[in-house]
Amino acid sequence: MEQRQTRPRLIQAMIDAFSLPDLRGKLLFTLFILVIFRFVAQVPTPGVDREALAEVFENNQLFGMLDLFSGGPCAT
Repeated sequence: MEQRQTRPRLIQAMIDAFSLPDLRGKLLFTLFILVIFRFVAQVPTPGVDREALAEVFENNQLFGMLDLFSGGPCAT
């Protein structure tokens, strides 16, 4: 007889992945790098005029499309 699973398969796969020490280390390292990247992405670049950058994104169709796909209008 087949044993009924109590957890969804995705949750069980995550639990199994974290039970292996080598894979757990790689997953935690990847998560750490992603968190660091998100924090660093919020740091403003010195010397960049935000109003001029917003104007470039509004006036150039290619940059406007890039801005649209990367998260919406440029914050001013």
